[in-house]
Amino acid sequence: MEEKAKGNLVIIGGAEDKHGESKILKYVVDMIGGSEAKLMILTTPTEQPEEVGNEYRNVFSRLGVNNIDVLNINSRDDANVDEYAERIKNSSGIFFTGGDQLRITSILGGTKAYTALQEGYRNGVAIIGTSAGASVMSSTMIVDGNSNDPARKCTLKMAPGLALLEEAIIDQHFDQRGRIGRLLCGVAENPYMLGIGIDEDTAIRVYPDAHFEVIGTNAITVIDGKSIKSSNVSELKPDEILAITDVTLHVLPAGYGFDMSKREVLRLH
Repeated sequence: MEEKAKGNLVIIGGAEDKHGESKILKYVVDMIGGSEAKLMILTTPTEQPEEVGNEYRNVFSRLGVNNIDVLNINSRDDANVDEYAERIKNSSGIFFTGGDQLRITSILGGTKAYTALQEGYRNGVAIIGTSAGASVMSSTMIVDGNSNDPARKCTLKMAPGLALLEEAIIDQHFDQRGRIGRLLCGVAENPYMLGIGIDEDTAIRVYPDAHFEVIGTNAITVIDGKSIKSSNVSELKPDEILAITDVTLHVLPAGYGFDMSKREVLRLH
């Protein structure tokens, strides 16, 4: 698919700085229009919507956003309420909190809220997600898998995501939770996809032309499976250690970017 991205995304690896310099969240505020922005905070991923919603409302207020709408869509009935869909459509930025990515897809998928989200995205509304809200951005998302373990076959659970970003698998809290093994498994199973592992307090800003820039204090890891010569991922021995050869791996801090169409690293400054 040529169109890997259709709009503006900020995908955050979780545990972003909320009380100090807040580099990533400040970037988000500038991107969506500063004090004039209409920011929608969607707390669907979390089971503590009030607490999480209030925390982000306070953070974004401190950063200068005056118009903040916290919306807890907690069921598929909620997701089909016309008024909620309208509020989503009229936002200039939509922020998904952390929590459980399967809550997002199972509650929003195929509803009026989901249609409004897709429409807004195509019309230039920025979509921002942290942690679980990051994983859900891609067409195929990691739901579960072993952290801090060697890469093993058959230990990864994946499911369809929101498909805002095509041909990519996102993983978050990446270096901090030792998730390279599970992302390698995901790429071995889907070699045409880019694996993008995003560290905590780090994000990528994805542009409509499918290139992205790295923001924040740590790094992102890009795993490109197109170069793979062989792997044992399809062999019938579950829980075997993964074998994979000639995979391409890039580690990129702020100041770098990546062209997803050409599969090329960009040196920005």
